[in-house]
Amino acid sequence: MLDLAIRNAEIVTAADRIRAEIGIRDGRIVTIAEDVGEAAEEIDAAGLLALPGGIDAHVHLEQPQGGGVVMADGFESGTRSAAAGGNTTVMPFALQQKGQSLREAVQAYHEAADGKCHVDTSFHLIITDPTPQVLGQELPALVKAGYTSFKVFMTYDDMVLNDAELLEVFDVARREKAMVMVHAEGYDAIRYMAKRLEEAGRTAPYYHAESRPQSVEREATHRAISHAELTDVPITIVHVSGRDPMEQIQWAKRRGMNVWAETCPQYIALTADDLKGLNMDFEGAKYVCSPPPRDSDSQKAIWEGLRDGTFDIFSSDHCPFRFEDPKGKDVEGARTSFRWVPNGIPGIETRMPILFSEGVSKGRIGLERFVALTATNPAKLFGLYPRKGTIAVGADADITLWDPSREVTISQSLMHHDCDYTPYEGLEVKGWPVRTILRGKTIFAEGEVTGGRDAGVYLERGTSQAFGG
Repeated sequence: MLDLAIRNAEIVTAADRIRAEIGIRDGRIVTIAEDVGEAAEEIDAAGLLALPGGIDAHVHLEQPQGGGVVMADGFESGTRSAAAGGNTTVMPFALQQKGQSLREAVQAYHEAADGKCHVDTSFHLIITDPTPQVLGQELPALVKAGYTSFKVFMTYDDMVLNDAELLEVFDVARREKAMVMVHAEGYDAIRYMAKRLEEAGRTAPYYHAESRPQSVEREATHRAISHAELTDVPITIVHVSGRDPMEQIQWAKRRGMNVWAETCPQYIALTADDLKGLNMDFEGAKYVCSPPPRDSDSQKAIWEGLRDGTFDIFSSDHCPFRFEDPKGKDVEGARTSFRWVPNGIPGIETRMPILFSEGVSKGRIGLERFVALTATNPAKLFGLYPRKGTIAVGADADITLWDPSREVTISQSLMHHDCDYTPYEGLEVKGWPVRTILRGKTIFAEGEVTGGRDAGVYLERGTSQAFGG
């Protein structure tokens, strides 16, 4: 007998949609048929869509910050919020701090996550100190152990790598077949702009956006692509915000280069005007993230890229800090200059509802494309497919049931995170996850997280399909 049968479902994958029943046993999908037979538990999915559980491939949880700043979400609250948003897998970052062993960073991150995850997790690495020991021994060993992706930064004082370091890291990634994620913003240009703005007395949160114009993102994107071409390694440009960096990515793709791209909800639902707050006041700090939201033309460009394949994945870049907190957005100095406002906004729970509503419900993208962007492509890009990211026999029974007609107004009162606000307050969406199933067990249903904080497991990953694997 089956453990679970999902009946009357309209099943949607990245390739097609069918009406069938789903039979689940021992956490896996074992049959998809017109009638799967008897089961110990049944779910009637009439009127709902059965989609692969969301994979949020870019989230920050319990990440060390320095300067007295504390991230709002740890693993328990962050993965709880993820489950409520229709996600079954999240991929946060194990950050190597300067002077720290990469292995020590990974071990510490596992200790922070152990027994506290409502959904499955797998870690990217963040390389900030590419010493000979890290590049020659630690990174290759960790890639072989299933940590097959890592992120590098082209900005931020405590994270930036110079061009020589980037090239060395890219070369190791090529040799070991690891996917490189690149935060592409030009460090020196941002420092120059920030200094000019501060000297002119332009210090409100809004000027964070002015200090990081699209030109600094465009230049860094071009430079990252050039380095990838030189070293012959696949890269993913993350959180792309507008037309200028998109055109660099499109140029690379037209030339057949192995360049992938990610965008995020803030670039289709927010603009730089949100950083103005009520009257160029500190309220704008709620929207400070990097790259910043742009303008309406940038939103239009992002939608073009979501439709035409420029973008491969759609992630939240969930990076939460409490607004009314001296250890969050209101840290010492933040009210004197945008430069000290912690960068990042919450979004793990609202990622898929926003894309579904603005994309599928408004006819901008189809259901299959929605599934590709939010589940299938992340699984393929980061070595989890076909175990994750699809509804197919043999795959983990990670399924989200969606009500495509449900209308919801996003508000902080609905959120399951530990942040004290949502930047999408008041946004009306159509389409909402009503049940999240992780390996055959319901972990969220009708507004309530039902799975335990130890429901999730850690996932070792294979090689990205970007390498042809």
